[in-house]
Amino acid sequence: MSKKVKRYFIKGLKLSITSGLLIGVGSLLINIWMIEQAKDKMFKIDDLGDFDPDCVLVLGAGVWRGNIASPMLQDRLNKAIQISKAGIETTLLMSGDHGQDDYDEVNVMKRYAIDKGLNSSDIFMDHAGFSTYESIVRAKKVFGVKKVIIVSQKEHLPRALYIAKAIGLDAIGVASDPKDYSSQWSSDIREYLARTKEFFYLMISPKPTYLGDPISLDSDGDITND
Repeated sequence: MSKKVKRYFIKGLKLSITSGLLIGVGSLLINIWMIEQAKDKMFKIDDLGDFDPDCVLVLGAGVWRGNIASPMLQDRLNKAIQISKAGIETTLLMSGDHGQDDYDEVNVMKRYAIDKGLNSSDIFMDHAGFSTYESIVRAKKVFGVKKVIIVSQKEHLPRALYIAKAIGLDAIGVASDPKDYSSQWSSDIREYLARTKEFFYLMISPKPTYLGDPISLDSDGDITND
């Protein structure tokens, strides 16, 4: 290797290391900031007080063998059901991925809640909640939500609440019962990276994959059945 090539190699290596460090530190700071911002927006059911939302937004998660809610999704649903049965807000908006005939989160979510004693007419489904971002944006633009309780895992809520605030929603979060899942470590890594991505994604604020006609939460939830 010539001296000139060696110099360029060393410069490139230094630049790569410096860039990597800057990206790593930036990502860490974004995560810390997003989590800190969410702390005063996360409540237990008993502490919700006079907060009067338009609905409880339940963010989708995986379903197994096509019709079984994963443990993570069950925890979200159980917490939303508790909120409904406590009389805080009975209108639920189940938002998840139903982009294919053979994969359907939202009908699984609605059936689960009905089986636990909730009224079908109080449960709306957003079939095009393909991501946290799309679920929250569609809640505002399609379902007319202005004030909302978001239910998800504690680790997920800071990102969801950050998105809600960025698009002008008055949102608070209620964390589902904490537990470690079988793939908790990989979920934590994905969420760490997703917070960083969302920070920059919101600078662009693209339209969701689908919007469609407005749906009023004052109507019957069964209008969203398919």
